[in-house]
Amino acid sequence: MKATKFYAIIAVLVLITTSCVEHSGKYKAVVAQRDSLALEKQTLDSSYNHAIALLNDIEAGFSEINKNEKLVKININAEGSKTDKRELIGAQMKAIKEVIESNKAKIAELRNLAAKKGKVNSMLTETIKRLQSQMDEKDAQIKSLQVELDQKNIIIGELNTTVTNQSKNIAEQQNVLEQQKSTIKVQDANINMVWYCVASSKKLKEAKVISAGGLFQGKKVLDNEFDKTAFTEVDLRAISSIPTSSKKVKILSFHPKNSYKMVMGADKNITIQITNPTKFWSVSKYLVVQI
Repeated sequence: MKATKFYAIIAVLVLITTSCVEHSGKYKAVVAQRDSLALEKQTLDSSYNHAIALLNDIEAGFSEINKNEKLVKININAEGSKTDKRELIGAQMKAIKEVIESNKAKIAELRNLAAKKGKVNSMLTETIKRLQSQMDEKDAQIKSLQVELDQKNIIIGELNTTVTNQSKNIAEQQNVLEQQKSTIKVQDANINMVWYCVASSKKLKEAKVISAGGLFQGKKVLDNEFDKTAFTEVDLRAISSIPTSSKKVKILSFHPKNSYKMVMGADKNITIQITNPTKFWSVSKYLVVQI
């Protein structure tokens, strides 16, 4: 019974002592320091893992650059058309540039990560210097490779320009050219289009091609809104003579006399033979012939 009381007293004393320690300033300071160290360790571990991941990515990037650089050198001297070479080498050079830009960004990120630690680890600093030196050397090699491509007349233009874009531009230019040709063709046809009408005086009046004149007035030709369907449309370059199927012919519209002549056929019918088309149609694009 006495032993039980003794142990009970001891337990109460331990609890009281522990409670006093937990509420003491020294105890709280130790706990805070412990938590701070744990947080710092966690931060260091995270930064370390990030740094390792960046280093692995950079090394993989250099490996990719070296692989594509070797392929470009092989393809420069390979047999085949320049068009095929340009497409293949263009894609490889584009891939090299993209990895170079990615590696530069990661090296800069690694440098910033190291600087945030305050006291930069000397080994990490040396690693960053080595990577930067390697990056500068690789930049110089790629520029030299570009010069070699230019000397061999394998022009691939800007590294981010693909053959697809070039083909698209060519197609667009071809489309514009075709449209221009079509426009020129229409304009050319319009410029050289002329009309002629061979009919009796009565039909010409009905179509309002001519108007009846008085005793001292001549006939007016094409003065009002005439019926254009009475005319035949032709290209002046494709017509050199106009048959009238008549023995009596009178040209009512004005055309220089030295640009045509009347030719009588075996059947006594007259054909208007145009000797100078440009001059003949220079004054009027409409020929009115009364039979």
